[in-house]
Amino acid sequence: MTTGEHENAAAAATARLGAWASGLDLAAVPAAVVERLSLVLLDVAGVTAVGASLPEHRALREVWGAPGGRSPLIGGGRLVPADTAARLNGTALVALELDEGNKYAKGHPAAHGFPAVLALAAELDGTGPDTAAALLAAYEVAARFGRAVRLRPGAHPHGSWGVPGAAAGCARLLGLGPGETAAAIDTAAGMPIAGHFGSATAGNPVRDAWMGASNANGLAAARMAAAGMARNTGTAALSLGTLLGEIDLAELTSGLGTRWDVTRGYFKRHASCSFTHPAADAVLALRAGGALDGREIAGILVETHALGAGLTAVEWDNRLSAMFSTPFAVASAALTGEVGPRSDHGRADVADLARRVRVAAAGDLTARLPDERAARVTVEFAGGDAAVREVPNPVGDADHHPFGEDDLIGLLEGWLPERPGFVGTAVRVARELPGMERVGAALRTLAGTEGKEQSR
Repeated sequence: MTTGEHENAAAAATARLGAWASGLDLAAVPAAVVERLSLVLLDVAGVTAVGASLPEHRALREVWGAPGGRSPLIGGGRLVPADTAARLNGTALVALELDEGNKYAKGHPAAHGFPAVLALAAELDGTGPDTAAALLAAYEVAARFGRAVRLRPGAHPHGSWGVPGAAAGCARLLGLGPGETAAAIDTAAGMPIAGHFGSATAGNPVRDAWMGASNANGLAAARMAAAGMARNTGTAALSLGTLLGEIDLAELTSGLGTRWDVTRGYFKRHASCSFTHPAADAVLALRAGGALDGREIAGILVETHALGAGLTAVEWDNRLSAMFSTPFAVASAALTGEVGPRSDHGRADVADLARRVRVAAAGDLTARLPDERAARVTVEFAGGDAAVREVPNPVGDADHHPFGEDDLIGLLEGWLPERPGFVGTAVRVARELPGMERVGAALRTLAGTEGKEQSR
């Protein structure tokens, strides 16, 4: 296929996506899908508030400025213009590696587009059904790009293939037609971030800003389409399918309206990269069963799939780099019983045990991708014996101990002890949004008490 033919094929696929997204009617969506969408919305709102509580995010809000506006900084205690809310909420959402993800999309579809859609919905005071349809369009379009794109080795998925999802959701909320929506999606595909995975493992917060950029860029692409200055020329084939990787165009339209990727994602209970979760879950299971009680650990072998085998660092200098270390996650789970947003990455005993954790790729586990992201953990004791535990997927995956609303509420309340009322507010918004006459006032309650900063 020539470059021109590839662009034409991409434009045709994007046209189908645009027609589907612009015509998405919430009334025709299965109830189970809408219910799952509400759970994802609850997770997004709660996890964004957790990220917003970090000192560095409070400082970022102060220096960013952008007074006025009708869109909430979720958990941030103020209202700002939609573009600012899309960017800062997207950045806060991923700051603690707690955001919902999807193993088939190989990343985080909701985080790529929900902040943009929610910011625009608050600004426009959209209807509940339209806002829910826009959120669903954002997720499904982003997930299909995630399935379709195979990034070059070393590329991080934040801010790249998911930008078209943000554009699709915002275009749906703006009421754009099929052609305009396709133009928004294609324009967004030409606005990706080219981030290296090494930035994340090194603990550089630019990795969080990539997701903020995804939301800001997707919103910009939709506005360009609304202004009549966007075109669908198959740009995705050039940017995502040539410069940043390869693209399987058939995946962009696979199962539209019949397969709902939003129902196949995972929620996270550990503040760490999802590739570390199965190993941490295995250690926690051994710990809960008493296998580690009073025993000196000589070493730990973590066998995992090829995608997670590179997270081997036994030294880290900040929270972000620790969250991308399987040795840290495993050592923290073994010694403290959690890998949470407040886990101390500076503990000497955790660092000491982490140096005795070995991570290796296992061919039998890699062969089970993408349906399973498995890990096998062998804890070796000083006496010479060992305990072994294997898990097929992280706890919280739709295919393995899926979380319901009560599970998410319990996690969020544990992560937000200083804001006891926020979780209840987020639950009400997530439950009721699809049926609301207008969503602006309800979304603004997610900022905090009367739009005032709750903590400085």
